[in-house]
Amino acid sequence: MTAGAGAKPLVLVAAGGTGGHLFPAEALSTALVRRGFIVDLVTDARATRYGTGFPARATHVIPSATLRGRDPISLLRTAAVLGFGLARAYLLLRKLKPAAVVGFGGYPTVPPVLAATLRGVPTIIHEQNGVLGRANRLLSTRVRAIATSFSGVVDGDRRLAARATHTGNPIRPVVVEAAKIQYPGIDPDGRLQLLIFGGSQGARIMADVVPPAIGLLPIVVRAHIAIVQQAREEDIARVREGYARLGVPAEVAPFFPDLPGRMAAAHLIISRSGASTVAELAAIGRPAILVPLPHALDQDQLANASVLAKAGGAVCALQSTFNPGWLSGEIIRLAGAPEKLVAMAAAARSVGAIDAADRLAELVARMAEVKGRDR
Repeated sequence: MTAGAGAKPLVLVAAGGTGGHLFPAEALSTALVRRGFIVDLVTDARATRYGTGFPARATHVIPSATLRGRDPISLLRTAAVLGFGLARAYLLLRKLKPAAVVGFGGYPTVPPVLAATLRGVPTIIHEQNGVLGRANRLLSTRVRAIATSFSGVVDGDRRLAARATHTGNPIRPVVVEAAKIQYPGIDPDGRLQLLIFGGSQGARIMADVVPPAIGLLPIVVRAHIAIVQQAREEDIARVREGYARLGVPAEVAPFFPDLPGRMAAAHLIISRSGASTVAELAAIGRPAILVPLPHALDQDQLANASVLAKAGGAVCALQSTFNPGWLSGEIIRLAGAPEKLVAMAAAARSVGAIDAADRLAELVARMAEVKGRDR
């Protein structure tokens, strides 16, 4: 379907099929639809796990592959899949004639964004992390604009810095609503609400460390703890049994569709430090103990966690030091100082960007207008 005279302009949003890429893409798409744009999504099959709430007219699955090895066979296989995806994306853009293409990282963004540069369509990439990811690095010298969640991400390269705009990381409307909820007061006779999650790559360490850490707490502290924890399917039984033995009320599940609301209800959050997690923690304003994923090539999660930690809104723990003894000590320290938790919540909120989606939408709208004038 192509746009005819007087039709609403189309923006093609491309994102890898993980929450870290899809959630900000969803937030931008919502802001663009409010501005009168039509949005189509380009992604991979993994996106289906996040439901059907994405505000796109249509979703297009384009072949893509992640570079997983440097040996000749792996490189050839990846190049072949990306080449096929590029051809498919080129044909898709010829059919749709979008006013702009926006990429949110992940290798599924490479074919459509690269095809857009070949067809002369305005292109923008958004980097959610404190460092450029591999896919965005590959595309960064070809696109017309670079938007970043954190300031200074590309300052080391003058060519990229000249095209960079610090917009913040777009957050979904459900997160904006959760951000309106004030930090919950801790009643002296009430419970400290702990929320623990780790994402698809990181929940195992939480299952291994957090229940034993709760078991090390003094009974007087443990009696005032309540847990909500994300765990992998294979870990759910042992996590539930661990808390049951301790007499600690716990809700354990593999996925919480209402996670922003649960974040708002928490006094303390223990999690990985993916880009969307950090953006939502900052927007909602909740204190956290962050454990960056240790084996990431770009150390992006460490960069993300450092932003909140430097602001005073989080404690950053390397996985090598994240053990039950250390964690129980941190929980005791923070549970005994509710004023510290309140101060951390305010510090986290101070680096939040509630209007990031609108700021990025404004940049996209300007680029789309350039395309309109070029026609």
